[in-house]
Amino acid sequence: MPDWRARALAGRGCGWPSMCPRGHAGLRCAATTPKVFANDFHYRVWQSRFEQSVHIQEPPMKNLYGISAAALLAMSAPAHAQENSAEPADDTRIEETVVVTATRSSLPPSALPNTIQLIQNDALSLQAQLTGSAIEVVSTLVPSFSPTREKLSGAGETLRGRSPLYLIDGVPQSNPLRDGSRDGYTIDPFFIERVEVIFGSNAIQGIGATGGVVNYVTAAAPEEGEGWTGKLLAQIGAGSGFKGDGYDYRGGALAGRDFGALDLTLGVATQKRGAFYSGNGRRIGIDGAQGEVQDSDSLSFFGKAGFDLSPTRRLELMAQRFELEGDGDYVLVNGSRATDTPTTTIRGDQPGVIPTNTVLTTSLTYTDEDLLGGTLTSQAFYQDFESVFGGGSFATFQDPAIAPVGTLFDQSSNNSEKMGVRISYERTLDAVPGLNVRGGLDALNDQTYQELIVTGRNWVPETEFTSFAPFLQLNQALFGERVYISGGLRHEMAKLKVDDFETLYAYGPQQVEGGEPEFEKTLFNVGATAEIVDGLTVYTSYAQGFTMADVGRILRAVSTPDQDVDTFLNIEPVVSDNTEIGLEWRQGPLSASAAYFWSTSDLGALLVLRNDVFEVERQRTEIDGMELTGAWDTPVTGLKLSGGVAVLNGRTDSDGDDKVDIDLDGANISPDRVNLAADYETGPFTLRVQARSYLDRAFEGLPLNTDFDGHTLADAFLRYSAGFGDITLSASNLFDKQYVTYDSQTVQPTSNTRYFAGRGRMITLAFEKSF
Repeated sequence: MPDWRARALAGRGCGWPSMCPRGHAGLRCAATTPKVFANDFHYRVWQSRFEQSVHIQEPPMKNLYGISAAALLAMSAPAHAQENSAEPADDTRIEETVVVTATRSSLPPSALPNTIQLIQNDALSLQAQLTGSAIEVVSTLVPSFSPTREKLSGAGETLRGRSPLYLIDGVPQSNPLRDGSRDGYTIDPFFIERVEVIFGSNAIQGIGATGGVVNYVTAAAPEEGEGWTGKLLAQIGAGSGFKGDGYDYRGGALAGRDFGALDLTLGVATQKRGAFYSGNGRRIGIDGAQGEVQDSDSLSFFGKAGFDLSPTRRLELMAQRFELEGDGDYVLVNGSRATDTPTTTIRGDQPGVIPTNTVLTTSLTYTDEDLLGGTLTSQAFYQDFESVFGGGSFATFQDPAIAPVGTLFDQSSNNSEKMGVRISYERTLDAVPGLNVRGGLDALNDQTYQELIVTGRNWVPETEFTSFAPFLQLNQALFGERVYISGGLRHEMAKLKVDDFETLYAYGPQQVEGGEPEFEKTLFNVGATAEIVDGLTVYTSYAQGFTMADVGRILRAVSTPDQDVDTFLNIEPVVSDNTEIGLEWRQGPLSASAAYFWSTSDLGALLVLRNDVFEVERQRTEIDGMELTGAWDTPVTGLKLSGGVAVLNGRTDSDGDDKVDIDLDGANISPDRVNLAADYETGPFTLRVQARSYLDRAFEGLPLNTDFDGHTLADAFLRYSAGFGDITLSASNLFDKQYVTYDSQTVQPTSNTRYFAGRGRMITLAFEKSF
């Protein structure tokens, strides 16, 4: 028996249930919490946290790319997660277990069949040096995530072919009622401690996670008794050809201190992006309508305050504000698809208000780890989200009562305000050995509208979505904890309220009678995982997730007289049924996983281009795919190789006969992909080289000009770690590859305005200091 377990079992600081509110392991709390374990579940949770607190310090750059191949439960919380990290200097292998907060439970990873990829702080900060964007990091490292548009808009960016739900410490960032596709840019990655990516349909966080969950976990509270701690960042980047207007600048400061019962963390981060250049040295075209990250400035503030009410009770307040605003220094010049000439830009002033994202996210979380033998977690949250889009004299905006047709300039702004409460309680039942029970209640109020800000008209009327959802999840350990079975349900009770409204002149205008349509839906999950032999685990699960169709797009486009929201608007949720099977091997220097999944929606919600505007169509969709990962700690000291493959197929019903007949297009599914990486450490130097290959894709049943040619991008990092800090030289698109983005090749294939090249080589020099 390991010495630390013997100490705990002897009553010398188990820490359960009086575990330190900040997650310190039992030995740190030995002087104040001399308790023994109530049962084996308590021991395993404590062991997991102990290993996190005492594991040997790893090298400054880690490959945290490993996916644990396990099935994802619709409501079950924690994940079967692993990190494939570089080895410690003394070759002692430390298998670190991480509690995944997005799963809303402290069960150990082996207890549930979930698929999760964790991107920890070291890997996140390294990858973020390339773009300064958390969503770009996720897209780079997660093979099942689609390539980004490299714009402020994330329309068409999917996980396993469906939309993911974005969270900050569990607070929803996605806006399904009027999806402006801006939820990838709501926080600066400088404030993120790790990213938790949960694959596949699930309902543990409520509405929105048909493709999975991307949870940004913010900086942890400072350690007790360590004084002021934090980090500093200064960074400069130069675009391909070192053009004078192509430089990027980024900086940040984060500091915190524990004052006893109170701890405080404060931070600020800023970034200035220049013009983007493609591999052939031309400026990349500006997306003046949907918004840009090039030629922009961002400023972010972060704060977290914690109050230890007792050894087992804690209250924590988090607030962060993010703003990204374009400078508007360039105007678009059309390209030519016929000559394969992407759009470009020239100097000029964009009209109107430059596209902007402004997001305020706050949460107040209360935790009691010793309430009637279990753990209570409750959170109240608030989010205010405003996204301004570019303007123009578009036909949709014209109204002869305001200005002569063709002369009226306007632009839109999406506004969403969310408030909610999430309560969960977890405990084991002594009467049934090995049984863990979790239950709770979620409540959400989401008020959304889309305004034309020049004329003050509402393009999308004010809509209010209210939902209440009780849930229950059971997990049973069997056969000495080599087998786990789990199952649960979540019952959604939702209502959408819309007052009487008038559509824009371009649609009639039409007088639409409001209403309060509602629905109830019960979502189920069941799964099992079994360790066949040491290191080999097999798993299977069935899980449901749900979201709302983009009702804002539907409401704003009403063009038929005498419509009534209660009768014409189908708010039946998009329910995705996800089934998954697979296996995982983790033993010695090798780790590998394989997962196969299939997902169906009887009433999906596809984006379809109609008259230059995307509309929502409710069609049956079927998606299936396979994910493979592997990592090898080679015999060469300090060298590790890793890789991943994702293959996706998607079909939809185009003629309404309830049978899929054509492929999903590029706006609704990503290309197949291969990721490869090599990490090498020697002394103070760490080198990482990575590549991602997006494979060719043809779409059956769609025009040939929507085919994707595919391309391969490579990145490299060299880090020097010294006593004064870390210096990193990195290069994205190392070989300056000229390519056209996936979205530009496959969506709107006749548009010469939206024919965007991808970014060429970007060289970055960064200095980081932790204290």
